[in-house]
Amino acid sequence: MSMMTYEQKEKQPGKSLAEAVKANPHLAKYLANLRSKGISQPTYYVQLSRDMKYMKNVNILYPVGDPIFIHVYERAKSDRLYYQVIEPTVPKEFEELLKEVDKALAVLIGDEEVGESESEKERTLLSKLNFLVIIDQSLPTWSYKVLKKSGIPTKIRMNEETFSALKYQLILHKVKLGLLEPFIRDPYIEDISCDGIGPIFIEHKIFGSCETSVVFESEDQLDEYIISLSERAMRPVTYRRPIVDGTLPDGSRINIVFGSDISMRGSNFTIRKFADIPISITQLIKWRTIDATASAYLWLMLESGLSVWFCGETASGKTTLLRATCVFIRPEAKIISIEDTPEIIVPHNNWVREVTKQGEDVESSIELFDLLKASLRQRPNYIIVGEIRGKEAYVAFQAMQVGAPVVTTFHAGSVQKLIQRLTGAPIEIPKSYIDILNCAVIQSAVRLPSTGTLERRVLSVNEIVGYDSVEDRFDFIELFSWDPISDTFVFRGEGSSHLLENKIAVMRGIPRRRVREIYVELENRATFLEKLIEKGVLDYFDVWRAVKVAWKTGVEKALNMILRGDEIWKY
Repeated sequence: MSMMTYEQKEKQPGKSLAEAVKANPHLAKYLANLRSKGISQPTYYVQLSRDMKYMKNVNILYPVGDPIFIHVYERAKSDRLYYQVIEPTVPKEFEELLKEVDKALAVLIGDEEVGESESEKERTLLSKLNFLVIIDQSLPTWSYKVLKKSGIPTKIRMNEETFSALKYQLILHKVKLGLLEPFIRDPYIEDISCDGIGPIFIEHKIFGSCETSVVFESEDQLDEYIISLSERAMRPVTYRRPIVDGTLPDGSRINIVFGSDISMRGSNFTIRKFADIPISITQLIKWRTIDATASAYLWLMLESGLSVWFCGETASGKTTLLRATCVFIRPEAKIISIEDTPEIIVPHNNWVREVTKQGEDVESSIELFDLLKASLRQRPNYIIVGEIRGKEAYVAFQAMQVGAPVVTTFHAGSVQKLIQRLTGAPIEIPKSYIDILNCAVIQSAVRLPSTGTLERRVLSVNEIVGYDSVEDRFDFIELFSWDPISDTFVFRGEGSSHLLENKIAVMRGIPRRRVREIYVELENRATFLEKLIEKGVLDYFDVWRAVKVAWKTGVEKALNMILRGDEIWKY
């Protein structure tokens, strides 16, 4: 798709570039400087589209919330696109003003006034700043006059532009995440990676891997920032505990490695961003990550209380698909989620959310293994484990054996690798237990032959049938498979599913002679999801409301309601 096609597209509602430039002098200055560097004027978009990944000669500008803008463009002789953060900058002299303001705020703000939430902290900070600062337009920008009493600033005079920059810098560093704030605000970023001194790299949902303009200049700057970041994640790093996993205030998952003792390039961190509202299953179908029939199959599995594991390599989309399919668990179910860092979101009311705890020693730490054991006493209808990696797999299989189905993610690129890891050290699940796991979804990030772009696809949906002890062989059925040539999903068809015919049909009281009915139900559910997509129902909670209606009335009746024009996703 050419740039001209994008330029002809109708812009999304919002500020025009002219309005953005008028309200943000730093943006006007940046755009003016581009010409002197020989970089052409970028095309301005209020909202990006996934189709933009097919653009040639990328050169775009978009806002992530005033006063921050992002410029993504191609640089000569570079494989990666460049991600330029555009924000108000201040001169070196400004640091002296910040020190004076810090001293005054330390006196003005008492501990009892500091709220818990970001909005409360920001409100308190702005209130004290408005009390402290006197606007004096006769003063030039970046100059100021301080009135002091006993060495403490009581009032500070400055002009409006200086005051605006002051507010931005203070909120950025004292309330927000400082130099990482643009990345946190940007909804199109998946991963943020700092490898040590030098630039930060990001993984963009549309443009892939990008080098950014945000740079750590020294080890001291990086270490100081990482200590602050770990404290914000409530998992302070020390030289005794240099590796921590935590969650940032916005819900993003962070892994920190502190110091040069265990990292040759010094301190580093990786942040994985998760949206507050999960991506819906209809959106994933529209993106062709999975198709409607395979999704309808997972709907039947999860509604019927069977165990489904989402498997794949790192960044293959396992957690995204897990979160999307949680709407298929029956609405009145009691769900317990267990995670190292909270990523799972379910729409159900009866949901217990448990998170591991890192203590100073083994005795004070609470691991996944401990939470999973405890969950068995809480009589859940479903247990969702963020990720199974080790000995907790044994407890998960015990849970499934006593009738508590488990949904989780697991690192394995195929069913063979999944079984190999489960039955081998250190997990060592007995081979005869493997068929307690009903379904394994294998997912991967793949490069499409037709476009050359990297996309996430469900490679296969597999039913685990059992273990043949005589031949020492595991039997499974690859019910759905992805065809890379056509980028479509192939269903083996009626009569091919062991679980639909021998488990779900039995649960529904369907006799063997009428087994075709369960495949008709599968078709109805696939059509139901397709009709939601046709109606533009892509919001996670809208899909949840529609699925609840289908649960209450029956899928066929709910489908007929949609066909006659009822907006059941608004019920």
